[in-house]
Amino acid sequence: KEESLDGEDHKILEGIVKFGSKDVKQIMKSRTDVTAFDLGTPYNELYKSILESGYSRLPIFDQSFDQISGILFVKDLIPFIDESDNFDWTTLLRSPYFVPETKKIDDLLKSFQEKKMHMAIVVDEFGGTSGLVTLEDVLEEIVREITDEFDVDEISYSKLDDNTYIFEGKTPLVDFYKVLEIEGNSFEEVKGESDTLAGFIIEQAGRILLKNEKLTFDNINFIVESADKRKVKRIKVIIQSQNNEV
Repeated sequence: KEESLDGEDHKILEGIVKFGSKDVKQIMKSRTDVTAFDLGTPYNELYKSILESGYSRLPIFDQSFDQISGILFVKDLIPFIDESDNFDWTTLLRSPYFVPETKKIDDLLKSFQEKKMHMAIVVDEFGGTSGLVTLEDVLEEIVREITDEFDVDEISYSKLDDNTYIFEGKTPLVDFYKVLEIEGNSFEEVKGESDTLAGFIIEQAGRILLKNEKLTFDNINFIVESADKRKVKRIKVIIQSQNNEV
């Protein structure tokens, strides 16, 4: 709260204070959003897809994403650019590092430093793969967004005015908090197993809401803009002032 701190310094110190209370599940990339490849992928197809992905490290699985066999470093492929489709690229895999969803991110940072690793596969209590977390994800909790030449704006939303937003249903709750600049404590207390905005709405409603249906939580209205029988795709978020109702 010192007056000498500028806005960015203040945000960084806030991130440090809150750092130890967060667990891996809150910052990981969900399995549905992870780019990964099967062990049986032909080399030429693999190489082309990796170039399009823009990632430097990729999980490799055996038939199912719940069976991660290793991590492929793109730099390890460079000496083999001209190899034929029969090239056995699986020999280049490095051992995966698995962490539980409940691991605190300050402990994860220490583990990354000790093991000199940048990526971990997140598993649930049953051993299934929940998602993926990187060193960059951890550091961004302190210094906010780190950008590089491959980054795009991953939080998909539109701001219509100071109180109205449109979010994709798959938006992680932690990103939703960042955009609205809220702590999210009340959400965390009741969210159950949900990690995305759509998941939270379904959890609170007890069913999949249809288009134009509304849910209110705290001082926020959630109106479904697009949905089908399986999922909520797009949501309008309206922050109510204390004197107005929407």
